[in-house]
Amino acid sequence: MAGTGARIVTFHVRRYDPATDREPHWEDHPVEVTPGMTVLDALWIVKEAAPTLAWRSSCRMGICGSCGMLINGRPRLACNTQISELGTNVVAVAPLPNFGIVKDLVPDLAPMFEAHRELMPYLLRDDTDEQDAPTREYLQTPAELEAYLQFSYCIKCGCCMAACPTLATDAGYAGPMPLTQAHRYDCDSRDAGFRARREILSGPDGPWHCHYAGECSQVCPKGVDPARAIQLMKRQLVFDLLHLRRGHAPASLAAPPAGTPREGIAAAPAPTVAPPGQGATPRSPGEAVAPR
Repeated sequence: MAGTGARIVTFHVRRYDPATDREPHWEDHPVEVTPGMTVLDALWIVKEAAPTLAWRSSCRMGICGSCGMLINGRPRLACNTQISELGTNVVAVAPLPNFGIVKDLVPDLAPMFEAHRELMPYLLRDDTDEQDAPTREYLQTPAELEAYLQFSYCIKCGCCMAACPTLATDAGYAGPMPLTQAHRYDCDSRDAGFRARREILSGPDGPWHCHYAGECSQVCPKGVDPARAIQLMKRQLVFDLLHLRRGHAPASLAAPPAGTPREGIAAAPAPTVAPPGQGATPRSPGEAVAPR
């Protein structure tokens, strides 16, 4: 190891298999760590000695959000956490708190995604035909995009939920991720779903249970700032109650580009997914597409 910058780091890993274990237990595994190695890299080495160790991971570049776990007492992405930056010779790894445990380092994220689904994290508009079979894009200015852009960076890793002290004491609380995504769509100039979401947000599990501890924003690996989103949501709900909220008509459709079809640019292919209630017409290989 001389001259390579390698050192031995002990990984203190919490294990739990509900099929065989009565309660979680800890295992220690020494790992030879080299510069640039992440916690996720080290877990693959640990798995050679503990083949049944389970965790989630996919992209290895901080995009998918699969590898959220508790690392040295802080919710982090394992693939984004450099071991050298932890500054310790012992790295404790456990599943994200505030969730049930599927196995070992795998949290049960189903309640988070159920709360997310209930808050309708998608555009709600009256022109359902246009959404089912889009013909053009919706108009949006750079300033309108900026209103929600930061909140759209969420990768649903669950780190904010694991850090939330309110969720730790109230399992019914929707939590920072679902609430932030509800606010993300309420801020979107293309959306008209504030009233529909308000019925859920005004309930006992909505943003009013947030104590503004700010831990969710501290641990977010993408800088989404859920604490800020929830406070802005509260303000909008109060303004709405006082009839002071400035509503907006959902963005209109952009005009078709002039001069289409454009010379030298192929026409768009036929849809491969049919709108609801319609059957898709399959095209044979090599079949030409008529210009629109």
